[in-house]
Amino acid sequence: MAKNTPEKAWWQPAVTIFGEVTGWIVVPIVLALFSGRYLDEKKGTEPWYFLSLTGVAFIISCVGITIIATKYIKQIEKENKKKLNQKPINEQRDRNNRNSE
Repeated sequence: MAKNTPEKAWWQPAVTIFGEVTGWIVVPIVLALFSGRYLDEKKGTEPWYFLSLTGVAFIISCVGITIIATKYIKQIEKENKKKLNQKPINEQRDRNNRNSE
């Protein structure tokens, strides 16, 4: 028995990806900027903590975006394989239906 699940809107996957990528960019950078500024003011090392933490945040953002991109690339490849595997069956069924008419 097939489960009746509503189709997702065409734009929902794009918004999901956008939100995840934005999170991986904004959160590390904002934390690094505020933490770096605070530590530099407290220890008098301006601008070393600021620059160092910003660099680390950039690396964290790059790694996070790579993880997300890899996840969605695999998901898209899986969906494409599924569609390719279903297509010949549907075409064969259509041919059989045409021949029986």
